[in-house]
Amino acid sequence: MSNPIFFTIPLIAIPILYWVYTNYPKNKYKQTNLVLYVHDNHTGDDKSAMTIAGKDGPTTSIMHFGTLLVHDAPVTLGPDPGSKEVGRAQGMYINSQLDGKALYMIFSIMFNDGDYKNSTLEIQGADPFVLKEREFSVVSGTGYFRFVKGYGIMTTEFLDVQNKRGIIKLDITVRHF
Repeated sequence: MSNPIFFTIPLIAIPILYWVYTNYPKNKYKQTNLVLYVHDNHTGDDKSAMTIAGKDGPTTSIMHFGTLLVHDAPVTLGPDPGSKEVGRAQGMYINSQLDGKALYMIFSIMFNDGDYKNSTLEIQGADPFVLKEREFSVVSGTGYFRFVKGYGIMTTEFLDVQNKRGIIKLDITVRHF
């Protein structure tokens, strides 16, 4: 004769497992798409970037291999320098290609206004600036962007080589909790 306990356990376990599966909160990712503009100004009263090391010291052009530049540049919602500032891009660029045509960049977008205030996105990757579009990685984040993963497309919106001023457009797509 069979033991009735073997029939009872599945009758109790299956509904419990079904309830846990359908009611237990799942870790679903949110996706956020951002379009931001970074205003790098190497000259003027609104200077936001400067060379700190290179083959000729701080006077070295960022276009030379081995040059290190730091920046604390405004991040806005539009390409116009008068657009609403929502944060700062703080970090550095290193010219890492022997012919001088690509940078290695690592910086934080520090949000100081808007929906993402007090949050950050950490950007890292190669910037072969001779290309129209460059892809970069979003490797980390804080606050609203905790546990973020993502990528972005960078394009040069405006470049004034003579006055060392540029506006970079960032199209960013990230997934996070």
